[in-house]
Amino acid sequence: MSLIITDECIACDACREECPNSAIEEGDPIYMIDSDRCTECVGHYEEPSCIEVCPVDCIIIDPDNQETMEELKFKYEQLMEEEV
Repeated sequence: MSLIITDECIACDACREECPNSAIEEGDPIYMIDSDRCTECVGHYEEPSCIEVCPVDCIIIDPDNQETMEELKFKYEQLMEEEV
């Protein structure tokens, strides 16, 4: 996962509804991104939909956990296989 939600999160729920992989869940006190399910919307959209809808711009790239495009595509394919 290359995305994290910072402490600026206002728990508005906008990102959770937009995530095509159901990778965002309500945390206490802020929302959290499940690194096993986040593909940064690879396979779904051109850009991460959570970043686009966040009203406070609190979703950022995690500098400690970056993945290549190939890794994100592989994760997307694995998630799609689970759904079948």
